Formats: sequence, C-alpha cells, structure tokens
Amino acid sequence: MEESWANSVSGRALGIDLHIEPRASGGVRRGLTDALREAVRGGRLAPGVRLPASRALAADLGLARNTVADAYADLVAEGWLTARQGSGTRVAERPGRAPTPAPVTNRVPFAGHRYDLMPGRPDLASFPRAEWLKAARRALTAAPNDALGYGDPRGRPELRAALAGYLARARGVQASPERIVVCAGFVQGMILLGEVLHRRGVRDVAVESYGLDLHWGYLTRPGLRTRPLPFDQEGADVRELGEEGAVLLTPAHQFPLGVALHARRRAAVVDWARRTGGLILEDDYDGEFRYDRQPVGALQGLDPDRVVHLGTASKSLAPGLRLGWMVLPASLVDEVVEAKGYTDWSCGVLDQLTLAEFLESGAYDRHVRAARLRYRRRRDQLVAALAERAPAVRATGIAAGLHAVLQLPPGTERSVVQAAAWQRLGISGLAEFRHEDAPAPDAPMDALVVGYGTPPDHAWPGALDTLCRVLP
Repeated sequence: MEESWANSVSGRALGIDLHIEPRASGGVRRGLTDALREAVRGGRLAPGVRLPASRALAADLGLARNTVADAYADLVAEGWLTARQGSGTRVAERPGRAPTPAPVTNRVPFAGHRYDLMPGRPDLASFPRAEWLKAARRALTAAPNDALGYGDPRGRPELRAALAGYLARARGVQASPERIVVCAGFVQGMILLGEVLHRRGVRDVAVESYGLDLHWGYLTRPGLRTRPLPFDQEGADVRELGEEGAVLLTPAHQFPLGVALHARRRAAVVDWARRTGGLILEDDYDGEFRYDRQPVGALQGLDPDRVVHLGTASKSLAPGLRLGWMVLPASLVDEVVEAKGYTDWSCGVLDQLTLAEFLESGAYDRHVRAARLRYRRRRDQLVAALAERAPAVRATGIAAGLHAVLQLPPGTERSVVQAAAWQRLGISGLAEFRHEDAPAPDAPMDALVVGYGTPPDHAWPGALDTLCRVLP
C-alpha cells in the first residue's frame, strides 16, 4: 500500500507527526536536511521539541537510517538542532528569538503578586491527582459506549445518582436524580436560572448587600434587577423581602462577611417563599468546610419545592473542573433543562463520570476531610498570628470556609490594601464586595477579606508573615 501522511506512523516512538516531505532535488540527504531546516525556521518545529529517533523517521519516510542520522548531524552542526545522550535530538533555542509565551493559567490576573491571599479559591497544589486518575481509569473502563454521545442535558445519570446520595448524607438535601442538573460550575447555573426567572416574568431578585458583583451581573444580564437586603450579625435581614420573585443567599457561610444565616431567618425566608410563591437560590459554595462544629444543613431541606440548591466542586476540588450542580424544585426542572439544551447540551462527560466514581468510592469524602483539617489549621495559625503580632486586628465570622474577615481599626482599610500591594501581597478590602445600592451602614466597618486556601503549603508561612507586616 502506498504510504501517505494519513497512514504514516511518523514519530510513532514519541507520538508526534512531523509531516516532513524531503525535497526531490539535490539528493535525498540534502532534501531532508532542507525540509527539516525550513520547518524549524518557519516555526513549525518550536524550540525544545524532541524529534523522532532516526530509525523511526527513516521507516516512516522510506529512507535509510544513516541518511536521517546524517541529516540530523548536519543540522546539529549548523546549530538548528541539539543532540544529547539520553534526551534525544531536539530543536535548539536560537539567540534573538522571542521567548515562548508562558502558558495561560488561572493565576494570570495575580501574576504580580508574590503571595496570593485573594478569597474564594482552594489550594490547587493539594488537588488529589493520583486518586482522581485512578477514578478516571475506573470510570472510563466501566462507561458504556453511549456515554460518549451527546447525552442528557441534565448530566450523566451516574453523577446525578451519586450526587443525590452524597448531598442527602452530607448536606441534608432532599433530592432525586431526576431533579438534579449538572452544569459548568456555579456560573452557568446562575446564567440558566436568570434566563428562566426572566421568562417567568420575574423582574426583581433580592441579594445580600455584600457578595460578588460577578454573581449579581449574571442575574442582571437577562434583564433582572437586584435589590440588596440589609445585613447584620444574623445574616441578611430577610424580613425586608417584599414582592421580589426570588432571593439569592449564602446561608451556610455568607461570602464575604462569614456569618451563618440565623435559624429564625432561615425559617422566615422559607415562610416568605411559601406565602409569595418566590424562589430561594441557595449558594452552598463551601458548605462542607465548617471547623468548630458540624456543618449547618442546607436550607433546601426545609422546603425542596421553594429552594434551588446550587453546589460546586470548585472549592472542594478545583474550579478548573467546571463542575457544579443544581437541585431544582420539580416545577423548575423542565424549564432549566430546556434553557441548558439551547446553549450547552452536556458538560464534559469523562469528568462527570470521574466525579461520580470519586464520590461513590469514598475518595471525595477522604479528600474533603483532609482539606478540612488543612484549612482549619491555617485559620488557627492566622488567628494566633493576629493575637501575637497585630492585636488591633480581629478575625470575625464563623470558623468555616476558605477565607476570614479581619476587622481593622476605623479608617485604615485603604491604606492597608495599598501597603499589601507594595509588598506584592494579594488581598481584598471589604468595600470591594458591597452592593452599589446597599444602604449605608450606621457604623461602616473597615476590614480585609483574606483567603487562606490559595497558597500551597510551602508558601503559607511566608504569606502569613507578609500579611502581619502590613497590618496596623
């Protein structure tokens, strides 16, 4: 059979295809040398790329091995390639060449920071790579062929069943797999809910007066208005709810103020939803991480027909997985599934199957327990360091989650944030999270919102030391 690029095994030893066609004129060796040189000069073969072994390339091109070896040697002599025992033949770095761009990562916005204490992110270095890989292998081996098709926009049934069991056990959520919709993180869930609420005629959604403007933006994008609720030590004052069609809350651990919604107010917001027909959107973003007691059960357990429970693997595992879920009232399922089917028929199936296996095998529980101990230890170290080195600063809020609120002396928030910037320390002031329409508090609080989850273990002591240096 005639050999072509489509059935060639070029680079089979390394899994790469060169797609090299030696020039016919000037002899075979020269034609191959010229073709390789042009591929390097033109950028098709980037600096550092390892070339196939001479034997493999010779077999692919139907040439003598010595011809390929001689062509490689010519290019090594000219400086286009390098050859080193044990590392093979590679494309050489060339003086004056523009450096290869660094890979884009989730840390790009904070590239200027030496230490990143921005809130809301986990320690990515602790992602359970080995266990995740084992789960992925088991899941892929057991997956039926049709799992790799377009599938159900609600998500894989294996993951929805695993989530139903886990959420009932760990968060007190009442859910059947049919009422769970898997989505690409909390963001997609909010986008879909915003669209559905707007189609239902909802125009106003109540929100907490402190939170992420990004989340409020996903609600306003389809045309909804957000109205901030007053806030105090018991959480959002849901007694102020009126004719809004929905309310967005973080009842287990409010972001960023760090309080849990008081039991009286949990009951009051459910009564409001039953009385008015409104919906409660429960953001349970880090509800598994409570350090001083058992986690507070999900609000959804009080009334599954009036509460949408939103969860995510972004805090417990990694945001890059883009895996979240909604536990929906039965009356909302079809509308949300329809909206999701128009924009994104299915999230990544292999990651869904892997997470299902991770949950069912107990690996998820083990990882969460280990992460809970690690984050609790960091929070305890933060509180101890404040007591010793910055006694004028107090950590407020419950012992939970991946961040702490550090109450500062009045009038110092802006100067501390600026001092942190000079030290290349990434932190946030509380003012950044205040809704622009929130009523002015009687006694404004100067504070920092410090994320202790992000730094890897080796960087945490240095980050904590730098933080203490900038505090008053």
